[in-house]
Amino acid sequence: MLLGFIPCLGAFNWINIPFSVIGLILSVVAYGKEDDQPKSNAMAGIIMCSIAMVLGFIRLIVGGGIV
Repeated sequence: MLLGFIPCLGAFNWINIPFSVIGLILSVVAYGKEDDQPKSNAMAGIIMCSIAMVLGFIRLIVGGGIV
């Protein structure tokens, strides 16, 4: 995600967003799983993937990646 914030490397956000969506889906599945394990790692995955996705969209909009 951080590579997409370097000038002239904003195209990496087109790779960042699909991977963060996949990570978000996997985290939600892990969070919803019925077991006795703590859910802190799944919650951290949901939060981090959401942040990566939002920042990637913002960077694409500001940088002119979405026309």
